[in-house]
Parts: sequence; structure tokens; C-alpha cells
Amino acid sequence: MTTAELLTLQIRVILSLVLRETRATFGTSSFGYLWAVITPTASVAVLVILFSMVGRHAPFGASLALFFATGILTLQFFTETSGKLMTVFDANKALLTYPIIKDVDTILARTILISATYLVIMVIFYAGLIAAGMAQLPARPGQLVLVFLSTALLGLGYGTVNAVIVSLWDTWMQIEKVLTRPLFFISGIFYVPSQLPTRAQDYLQWNPILHLVEWFRIGFYPNYSSSVLDKTYPVLVGTVLLLIGLAGERLFRRTRF
Repeated sequence: MTTAELLTLQIRVILSLVLRETRATFGTSSFGYLWAVITPTASVAVLVILFSMVGRHAPFGASLALFFATGILTLQFFTETSGKLMTVFDANKALLTYPIIKDVDTILARTILISATYLVIMVIFYAGLIAAGMAQLPARPGQLVLVFLSTALLGLGYGTVNAVIVSLWDTWMQIEKVLTRPLFFISGIFYVPSQLPTRAQDYLQWNPILHLVEWFRIGFYPNYSSSVLDKTYPVLVGTVLLLIGLAGERLFRRTRF
């Protein structure tokens, strides 16, 4: 087969896996996919209501909902991608006995599905805020596209490393949940990192999620500035993690099976 034919075949395999993942995750009913959209939307709405009841104002801008959404939805997108990839090898163990299906194909298929789901979630949620007068049109749409792809890359890289570790040591799944729990508090969801003391910023800027949240806000707000944002940092971390994960998958492939 020619290179073009092999590439076409591989794309067809990945798309077939995406359809299989969709049915396995959401079922055949459209309500399953709708529920995946409702859940993160509801979590943001609950937080906004709670903070509004205690008289909390947006740390930046006029919309509390927009400020929280740029933080929470970014973190959820990352954690959902990395978390769901942990079990990708176990879930597709039977399929991986077919020579045409590679481990990487299952990883990419699941990442594509989660990314497509969160793209729909974000478009619907932010469009709802704009329609309700709680947000303006994004100031820099191009930056939103770049940060969305960067978040997907970071989740893919971290998730691939986790998938390899879990396939060798399933206890890692519980340990990882404990280790990543502080991300909710150190990713700039409830505050503007640039307003913190310099010493705090020095520690927090090691967290790549913080940079992604700041990047999302740069894309939405016309006058948002950040003293901690480094757009190359989460991309670099995601790329390095992905390379480590792919190398680990290759190295321990026979050990896993």
C-alpha cells in the first residue's frame, strides 16, 4: 500500500474508534450527549449562584459567570481529557488484538471525542452568556482557538503518561486524583494571579493550567493583562509529556499485555 493509502486507512480506523467511543460513553440516545453538556454547565451555574448569594463580585470584569467559566471550563477540559485517557488501554484491550488498530489510535480517538464534546460545551455556554448580556463577544477569537488546542495537547500528554502508568500499576488512578485535587485552588479560577504577591506568583506559575486559564481570559477580555502568562510553557509541557507517554507505551507494550 502507498503512504497515502495507509494514512487514509489509519484515519478511517480512528474515526471508527471515535464512533465506538461515542456509543460507549453516551449510549445510542441523544440525551446521553446532552447530559455531558448539561453537567459542566450546571457546575458553573451553581458556583456563580453561591458566590452571588454571598455578595462576591467578579475579580475582573463585570460578569462573575464569565470569569468563573474561563477558569472552571478550562480546568474541566484538561481533567476530563487526562482522566478519561487513564483507562484507554483497558477499555480497548480486545480491539488491540487486531493488528490494524494501534494503541495510539485509541488514545487519539478518545481525545478527539472529549475535545469535540468540550468544544460544543464551551460554544453553547459562552454563547448563552453573550445572549444573556453577561459577556461580550471574545476580543481575540484566534487566541481562544490556540488555547483550546493547547489545553487538548496538555490533557493528551498528561493522560498518555497516566494511561501507561495505570496499565502497569492501577493504584496510580487513586493516587493521581489526590495529587491533582489542589488544581482547583491553584489554577486562578477564583482570582487574578497577577494581583497576588510576587512570591505566590513564582510558585503558581509552575502550574501549566494557570497559564491556560490566563490565556483564555486574554482571548475573551479586551483589556486583560497577565504578568505570569507564558503561552509556550503549557505547550512545551504537553509536548514533553506526550513524547514521554508515547515512549513509555512503546517500551512497556509487551509488559502490559
